[in-house]
Amino acid sequence: MAAIRQQINIAVPVRAVWKALTTDDGLAAWWGEAARIDARDGGRVVLSLGGEGGELRGLVHELRPTRTVEIAWDNVGQASAKGTRVTFGLARDGEETRLSVVHSGAGALDDAEQRAALEESWRKALLKLRTWLEG
Repeated sequence: MAAIRQQINIAVPVRAVWKALTTDDGLAAWWGEAARIDARDGGRVVLSLGGEGGELRGLVHELRPTRTVEIAWDNVGQASAKGTRVTFGLARDGEETRLSVVHSGAGALDDAEQRAALEESWRKALLKLRTWLEG
């Protein structure tokens, strides 16, 4: 099935969005209850989603400072996104930062109900990120 693709503009510099994607405190502020990230190629990522969401564990597959972060989630655990990849792309858009998200892979994306839930989850998470950074 096709990847989930979403995009949002945030009225802060690229470096502020980058920090929200590549630091423990940044990820925990908008994406999960707790996070650990070793922001380098091959670095480990652990994201605690809380409640029934479970925990995602993975590796930073690609990191191009202030441009791209790709996380490959391990295919273990209870989280619906296990075994998938998430790629964040950043670019300047006038005075704002354009953040694009591509969530790809099998599993949850092949199931219509889980896919719809993931799409809604991304929409909410990106709005939370924008509110947090612009607040």
